[in-house]
Amino acid sequence: MAWTGLALLALALVLMMATGWPTYAVLLGVCSLGAVAGLALGAFDLALLQNLPWRIVGLLEHDLLQALALYGLVGALLNRLALAEHLYTGLRKVLARITPRAAPELAGMLLGLMLAPMNGSVGASLLTLARTAGEGWAREGVPPAQRTALVALTSTLGVSVPPSLVLLLLGDAMLRAHTEGTNMARELGLPTAAAGAANRIVNTQDILQAALVPAAALLAGWLAVAWFGARRKPRPPVQREPLNRREGWTLLLVPLLIGTLLVLVTLGKVRAVEGAAAAGVLLLGWGLASRQLTRAVLWQVLDDAMALTGALYALLVAATTFSLLLRGFGTDGLIARLVLSLQGHPMAGLGMVLAVLLAFAFVLDAFELIFLIVPIVMPPVLAQLDDAAWIAELTLLVLQAGFLLPPFGYALVLARGQVAPRPLAAAVARALAPYLAVLATVAALVMALPVTTRWLRTSPTALAPAEQMSDEALDKLMRDMVPPPDDGADTAPP
Repeated sequence: MAWTGLALLALALVLMMATGWPTYAVLLGVCSLGAVAGLALGAFDLALLQNLPWRIVGLLEHDLLQALALYGLVGALLNRLALAEHLYTGLRKVLARITPRAAPELAGMLLGLMLAPMNGSVGASLLTLARTAGEGWAREGVPPAQRTALVALTSTLGVSVPPSLVLLLLGDAMLRAHTEGTNMARELGLPTAAAGAANRIVNTQDILQAALVPAAALLAGWLAVAWFGARRKPRPPVQREPLNRREGWTLLLVPLLIGTLLVLVTLGKVRAVEGAAAAGVLLLGWGLASRQLTRAVLWQVLDDAMALTGALYALLVAATTFSLLLRGFGTDGLIARLVLSLQGHPMAGLGMVLAVLLAFAFVLDAFELIFLIVPIVMPPVLAQLDDAAWIAELTLLVLQAGFLLPPFGYALVLARGQVAPRPLAAAVARALAPYLAVLATVAALVMALPVTTRWLRTSPTALAPAEQMSDEALDKLMRDMVPPPDDGADTAPP
C-alpha cells in the first residue's frame, strides 16, 4: 500500500504541470480520490480521517501562521505603494557616484535584499522587483536576458536571507522533523540516539542564525559578479543626479527600520509576529503620511493581502490533508526505510533527499515544499545526522538553486513572463551562469564546512549537564510531542 501514496503524489505533480490548476485544488482532489481508494482497499479506516479537523485547527492556531497574514499585508503594501520605486531611485543615484556603470544592477540587488525577506514569497517579491528594479534596468539599457536573470535572482533572496517567512516556516517544519528523527533514532538504536539525548531540539532562531553567514557570502558573490559584468559592458555610465527630499528620507529611514527589525527577529529579541506587525504598521503610517494610501489603494492592498493569505492557508490545509493520507498508506514509512537503508552512509541519504527537493523545486513553490515534502523526507535524515540547522541551510540553498536552474526554474519562468520582449532561454541561461556558479560554490562550502552555520548561533547545540534529561524523561517528551502513528497525527501540537 505504501507505493500507492507515491503514485498519488506523482499524479498530483503531473496534474500541476499539465493543467495549471491551483496546487491546493489538485492536492485536495487527489486526496479525495486517495481516501476513497484507501477505505475501499482497507489501507486505513475512518478513524484516520476523523483526526484531520483537529490537525488543521491546531496548525492554524500557530503564531507563525498568524505572521503569514501579516507578511501578506506587508507584501501588498510594498507592491501598491511607491516605496520600492523611491528606494531603487535613491540607491541608483547614490551608487552612481561610486560606480556609474554598475549602479542600476547593484541598486536593484540591494533593493531585493531589503524587500525580499519582507514580501513573504518568491512570487510576490518577483512582481514587486519586476515593476521597480526591472523597469529601471530597462530604462538604463540592460538587455532583456540580463534583466530576466537579475529579477529572478533578486526575488529568491527571500529564500536565504533571514528572517523571511520561508525561513520561519522551514524552521518550524525542521523542529517537528528533528523531534521525529530523534524519536526514530532512539527506537531503532541508531548511533545518533546517544547524541540526540544530549542535544537540544533545533528551533527557528537556530535556523535564522545559521543562514546568516551563507546568505552574506552568496550576496557578496552576486554583487561582485554584477559589478564586474556591468563594468565590462559597452554601456554609457549612469549620470549623477541629486537626491530629492523624499528619496533622501526614504533612503535614510527605510533601510534603518527594516535592518533593525530583521536583526531583532533574527536574534530572537522580537517574535516573527511582532516584527511583521511592526513592519505593517510602519508601512501603513508611511502610506498615510505620504498621501498615497487612499481609500481605493487601501481596498486594493487588503484584497491582495487576503488573496495571498487565503491561497497560502488553502495550500497548508491541502498539504496537511495530503500528508495525513500518505501516512495512512504508510508512504512515510517506505521513504524512511529507503533513506535508512543507507545507514552507515548518512551523507549519501542527505544527498538523495536534497536531490529530491531540487527536482520538486522545478514545479513547487517554497511553501508547497515546506508543507508537503519536508515533513516526509527529513525525519529519517535527522535520525542519522543531528545538526538540523546545517541541514536546513543546505535545504534553503538547494531550493534557491531549483528556482533558478534553466529552463524550468520557478523564479526563472515567472521572470521571463515579466520581461518584454521575452528573451531566449539560452541567453538567459548564459546570463545566469556566473551567478549559479557562485551559488554552487557557497552550497559546496556549506556542505564541506558545517561550522560555517554555527559561527553566529547564540544558543548552544547541546544541553548543559544540569539540563540533560533522563532516558525516561526524553521518552516522555517524544511521546508527548509525536503521537503514535495509528492515530494519524504526525506533528507536535503547536
